[in-house]
Amino acid sequence: MTQLNLSFLLNLSLFVLIALTCVSGKHYRATKLIAKNSFLTAKVDSESINESQEYEVYNYTQTLDHFNFNPESYTTFQQRYVVNSKYWGGPTNSSPIFLYVGAESDIMGDVEYNGFEHVIASRFKGLLVYIEHRYYGTSMPFGSYDEAYKNASTLGYFTSEQALADYAQIIIDVKRNMSAVHCPVIAIGASYGGMLASWFRLKYPHAAYGALAVSAPILYFMGLTPENGYASIVSKDFNSTSTSCYKTIRESWFEIDRVGAQPQGLLNLSQTFNTCTPVNTTKVLKYYLEIIYDVMAQYDDPTVSYLQTFCNATDAAGEQTYILDRIMAGYRSVAETGCITLFDMGFNKKSGWDWQSCTEMVMPMGQGENDTMFQADPFNLGEYTKECQQVFGVTPRPYWAPIEFGGYGIKTVLEKFASNIIFSNGLRDPYSSGGVLQNISDTVVAIYTQEGHHCSDLLTPMTTDPDWLVEQRNKEINIIEGWLSKYTFANAN
Repeated sequence: MTQLNLSFLLNLSLFVLIALTCVSGKHYRATKLIAKNSFLTAKVDSESINESQEYEVYNYTQTLDHFNFNPESYTTFQQRYVVNSKYWGGPTNSSPIFLYVGAESDIMGDVEYNGFEHVIASRFKGLLVYIEHRYYGTSMPFGSYDEAYKNASTLGYFTSEQALADYAQIIIDVKRNMSAVHCPVIAIGASYGGMLASWFRLKYPHAAYGALAVSAPILYFMGLTPENGYASIVSKDFNSTSTSCYKTIRESWFEIDRVGAQPQGLLNLSQTFNTCTPVNTTKVLKYYLEIIYDVMAQYDDPTVSYLQTFCNATDAAGEQTYILDRIMAGYRSVAETGCITLFDMGFNKKSGWDWQSCTEMVMPMGQGENDTMFQADPFNLGEYTKECQQVFGVTPRPYWAPIEFGGYGIKTVLEKFASNIIFSNGLRDPYSSGGVLQNISDTVVAIYTQEGHHCSDLLTPMTTDPDWLVEQRNKEINIIEGWLSKYTFANAN
């Protein structure tokens, strides 16, 4: 995999993120869990992947509802999964199976663009299995995307619990069909997929012997993580890159408000920021810029440093330059030169992650006065709930995920009941504020780097990778090696 160009990332990702991420000008960062590679899924040619000798693409006839015996529960749909046997040592040697847990995107993006799981598989002669999350890609209940997303009744089977049961059903079937019932399974996932990987190990320990949970904010829920955790790390990333750049961004919000309140002010802002359509409210413009800063902080490349590029350009413009022109100088250094397209900022009825954010993945994100580089914008559960009810006809359950999977008193819970889980994070990733950053036990461990960003360690290793990233991956490999060295199958003869 080649390193991504940020202008490509920004132009492609901003459409996804802005279209998905806010409510009537009020932002809710829960939708930013979408992984870096999912921005690329529109480019993936699944037919060409299917023709590759390394991959085989299958469809599994999956049960609609695993937890109920109503007649409709027995309805089935086709769920996609991909098998790569290039590295596999075969079932007779109990060679491991690495299950890549599909998340909030088409699974082919992960098959094509992730890379570190290949390193792990080649090291341990493992089989790679990728399973697509229900309601994403082609894995649509009720036969089609339109029918699956028709209303709250058809979307009601769209939960993380159902997804985990799907994974258990498929991986057990794959093992049986490949005569690999004695082979250990290690779940791997990133971001929301990392959350699922760790929960899969907890919920289905007979199906997964271990889990590598990369950049998994399993604690970013009500009452567990401060709501300003995300914005605080974004701010810290910019401040550590350049204090003057940080101050410029922080002061720019007030200048946007000042200009926007003047006669013809919105028109002036449209011209200053070269928007494709006129700016109707300062909220829309400010939120667009906030997304830019969030994306740069969350996905900064360790070898190119997009934050540094942005801040160098902003600072080079000089304090004598008008503050909003300084912001644009930074923006143009990392994005293409065309006009800026602003988007409607409401929950999208056809967005899978918006549905999940409106049901169980309620991650409270906001900030107070003067605690970040952003303006005060506290999380408001009442407004959030109202919008979810209007768009989806559903009421969020903000406390359910930590009740279902464990979150409150997480150290005690995992210490007593869990084993063989790696939580890996980079502390420059805004989502690390909701991650597990301390070892829970000898076998539930936290690996983090001061320098890393979101999902950095799961990308394809390159010769230009910094030492800290190489070391982080080596630690993960060594821990997995330790797990596998102790693996025994209880019923083996």
